[in-house]
Amino acid sequence: MVFKTDLRATLFMQKTLRLHLCLYTLALTGFVAISDAATPPPGFAPLFNGKDLSGWRGGDTFDHRKYRAMPEAQRAEQDAQWTADMKSHWRVAGDELVNDGHGKYATTERDYGDFELLLEYKTVPLADSGIYLRGVPQVQIWDHTNPREFEIKNGVQKGSGGLWNNGPGAPGKDPLVLADKPFGEWNQFRILMVGARVTVWLNEKLVVDHANLENYYDRNAPVPVKGPIELQTHGGEIRWRNIFLREIKGEEANKILATKSQSGFKPVFNGTDFTGWDGPLDNYEVTDGTLRCKPQKGGTIFTKSEYGDFVARLEFKLPPGGNNGLAIRYPGQGGASQLGMCELQVLDDDYEKATGEKIDARQAHGSAYGMAAAVRGFQRPIGQWNFEEVTVKGSTLRVELNGFVILNTDLAKVTEFMDQSPHPGKDRKSGHFGFAGHNDPVAFRQIWIKPL
Repeated sequence: MVFKTDLRATLFMQKTLRLHLCLYTLALTGFVAISDAATPPPGFAPLFNGKDLSGWRGGDTFDHRKYRAMPEAQRAEQDAQWTADMKSHWRVAGDELVNDGHGKYATTERDYGDFELLLEYKTVPLADSGIYLRGVPQVQIWDHTNPREFEIKNGVQKGSGGLWNNGPGAPGKDPLVLADKPFGEWNQFRILMVGARVTVWLNEKLVVDHANLENYYDRNAPVPVKGPIELQTHGGEIRWRNIFLREIKGEEANKILATKSQSGFKPVFNGTDFTGWDGPLDNYEVTDGTLRCKPQKGGTIFTKSEYGDFVARLEFKLPPGGNNGLAIRYPGQGGASQLGMCELQVLDDDYEKATGEKIDARQAHGSAYGMAAAVRGFQRPIGQWNFEEVTVKGSTLRVELNGFVILNTDLAKVTEFMDQSPHPGKDRKSGHFGFAGHNDPVAFRQIWIKPL
């Protein structure tokens, strides 16, 4: 059960929802025709200048994290080898970038975070290719008429556009529809990537819908925050043209994430006051649609409604060294991290640098405090709003930060605790949702919950 808002709060949330839906609809339906385009669409920059290979280097199926971790001299030597091989198999023909079906991949020298990518390609029968996103394979391109039994077992007949290297049965692995054009015609891709979430249109048909791109190099880790675009090829000639990219900033990325699959979500914060909340409310303040812990104040405030299994979505903004937490299945009194199911940390990823204090891995942002450690390094810079989605089912927790899954754990399986401290509430089946302040002005907004 969720509290009822007053008329003013309802109008506020309706206006916000309409704005988010308009922006997301534009992002998902604003298909830009690029055939025969002489210049990029508004907001886009060309990755291929139509003249030469400026801005491109050679690349391979290689973990981009390890590539960036190489000493500079070793990385330069590797670049030289890959690029020499790449240039022997790639050429420019008019306004087309052409590969002969062999060699290293055409790889952008620049790395990209969140982006929208437009491009066209034309290939030949039995060819196989793909587009690596942030260096991770791949949006698949192949011949859906290929009669080879081996390829049919691989799903070739389903067509191009799927995230082929996702695990068996994973969302996005196979395209939703067959959208390939006949050989001899140009195919057009539009690819939207926010965090690890990928949406793909092929020839104006949706073939991948907001699927999580798995990290081919380490299935237990998210894909990198930034990485190159790679045009992979093997087995047949492929031609590319009109390769344009638009970088997506944090505010737009948050709106895309927030407005996906909104059915069932209800606001639990009306943006104007503490209606529907309880606890030490004097230690918090509401300004400009934002709920914030007052400096040098704290304590756990919580919804009057209780939840069992649910999904929560919210945005948060941290000051340097900021510390707060999400109270999950909180009983309404006592410490959230011990008496609730858990406290999910809300903490500056650079907390140690900002404060000089050493922390346990199970205290990092997104961690189930003292029990299960989240992956670090996926926050936006201090002063920017982050988007987080938390899914609670039974004893399991899943935390997605800015489109990256940073925690996926089952607390029923946790047997080792930080400082051997007990967590008697971890097996709770229901409770309140709240914020566990720790003296810092951490801010929250757009707080929505969907009971499951």
